[in-house]
Amino acid sequence: MKDILERLVSGELDIAEAEQLLKANNILEFDDIAKFDAKRCDRTGFPEAVFSLGKDYEDLLTIIRNYLKRSDEDLIVTKLSPERYEKIIDDLGESSYIFDYNKRAQILIIRKEIVEKDPIAKIGIMTAGTSDINIAEEAKVILEEGGCEVITSYDIGVAGIHRLFPQIAHMVSEGVRAFIVCAGMEGALPSVVAGLVDVPVIAVPTSVGYGVGEGGRVALDSMLQSCAPGIAVVNIDNGFGAAVFALTIVNSD
Repeated sequence: MKDILERLVSGELDIAEAEQLLKANNILEFDDIAKFDAKRCDRTGFPEAVFSLGKDYEDLLTIIRNYLKRSDEDLIVTKLSPERYEKIIDDLGESSYIFDYNKRAQILIIRKEIVEKDPIAKIGIMTAGTSDINIAEEAKVILEEGGCEVITSYDIGVAGIHRLFPQIAHMVSEGVRAFIVCAGMEGALPSVVAGLVDVPVIAVPTSVGYGVGEGGRVALDSMLQSCAPGIAVVNIDNGFGAAVFALTIVNSD
């Protein structure tokens, strides 16, 4: 930061260039275990989240505590098990923060206050089966945090395709800007949806399946191989990434 300010004073940088560099370099370092990108939202339109899976619990708690001391923004913690959430509540629950946990999505949002805003757009989320709902809920939480209204319809996959068409018609009539479609097994639903609508379809393969479909790889390959245009595919179980991509579409106007 000092170097950037010195270059600004010397005239090497103008104010706009210095601002961009400061945003890019505003990294919060937490006890040598994490470097948090505090200005990612300013650059990319959505803040950095804490991916909790695989982190030692004490390290995770250190990151959360340090962030809350040094930032006024909401903190998003993803892939957080109910057991770890309960431990966080035990350790931090006496504070003045608002803890908003979605058990299905396994996402915790820690807020300092609740701010009501008008939605910036509508996004539709569909799942092929009930087993895909946890990933769909992950996307839903992130979309709502990003300011969108979300319309959901779950368990409408190709095994009972007659269930699908009224739900698509409803979402189209509501003016959704994009569809997020979560499916495991053979992963066919996004292709069907993309063949019926004129807005982007974001396909999310889920790790629901067995035999050759175990782990979601068949669903992923099927979505990547789709002959229906207008589909973007994210990684297996990546509801978070699908939601951020949808927010990028919405915010690009």
